[in-house]
Formats: sequence, C-alpha cells, structure tokens
Amino acid sequence: MSTPKRSLVAAAGWVLSVVLAGAGWAGPLDHPGYAKTLTCTACHGAAGNSRSDSMPILAGMAPAYFKKQIEAYAGGKRPSPEMEPYAKMVAQLGVDDVARYFADQTREPTSITVAADAVQRGRAAAAQCVICHGPEGKGDPARLIPSLAGQPPGFLREQMLLFKQDKRNPGDAALSAMKALMRTISDDAYGDLAAYYSSLR
Repeated sequence: MSTPKRSLVAAAGWVLSVVLAGAGWAGPLDHPGYAKTLTCTACHGAAGNSRSDSMPILAGMAPAYFKKQIEAYAGGKRPSPEMEPYAKMVAQLGVDDVARYFADQTREPTSITVAADAVQRGRAAAAQCVICHGPEGKGDPARLIPSLAGQPPGFLREQMLLFKQDKRNPGDAALSAMKALMRTISDDAYGDLAAYYSSLR
C-alpha cells in the first residue's frame, strides 16, 4: 500500500475510533482498546498479526514495551516520518488501552518463508544474542527486551541495520550494547539472524 493510501486509511480509522470510543463501544469481547486500534490495523493487520515482511507483529507484545515504542515514535526519539503521526494519535486515544488490547491477542507467527540454510547460519550467529533475547527469542518483558520469535524477517533485518547506523533511538545509552553488537556483525549475517528468529515459534 502506498504511503498516501496508508495515511488515508489510518486517518479514517482514527476518526472512526474516536467516534466509537466516544460512544462507549469497545468492539469484539468488549475490549476497552479495540476501537482505538483501528489506527494501527490498516498496516499491522487484524488483531495486530501483520502479514507484511516490513511490518512488525503487535499481537502478544508486552504492554510496557509497546508503550515505550509509541512514546519514542511520538516524541521523535525513534525517528520515523511514517510512524510519528500515528503514534501521536495512539497517545491521544489512550496508549495503555491499545497496548493491553494487542497484548491480549494471540500472536500468529509470520507466514513468510525463509531458507533453511539461512536459519542454520542464523542459529549459530544468535549465540551472542541469547543473553538478552533468551534461547527461544522471547525477550524479557521486565527489562523491556522484545520478543523476536516469529517476527517478519524483513522487519528484523531492517531494525538491525538501523541499530548499526544509530538511526534507531539515536543517542539512547540504554541501547548502546545492542548498537555495539550490531556493528560487529556483517550485513549478510543480519539476513541469517533475521531468518533464524523469524523461524522460531
């Protein structure tokens, strides 16, 4: 979907979510965050299960991590011309409700296939990632470390490159270890790591 169309759909979703939220209608299962997620689902998929290689899966994401990323986008700390306006909409509508809605959804791992040999190489390279992201790539919610398992490989690879180039949360000391690690890994290995973590369930 082109950026103008994506913007139009998201804007329409935002208007509808304001109307529904104002009317007290919360959607399926009467979840308080449902109506407010229409800003997000145009790109991230129904219930937050993205089927795009470039869009992360939000379903099952830890609420505190989701909230931190929305605040970073909205405040310009995680630069993204596309995400910033939508993050501001979510912040205005109520980020806690949206975060809880996505956390309560069942995550469906990406259906994008990856090469078996890339997965094998990525498994070996991931030995230096398990300290933070865990042996199954599930992360650590208490430390605001995200789950990588089952995320789209294209999205994962892009984030690694952004860390390497200090374009994701530039100047954030809390991410200095991640950025330093990414600078020790070759660009080719990013694809292997992305394939491996994408294959985890």
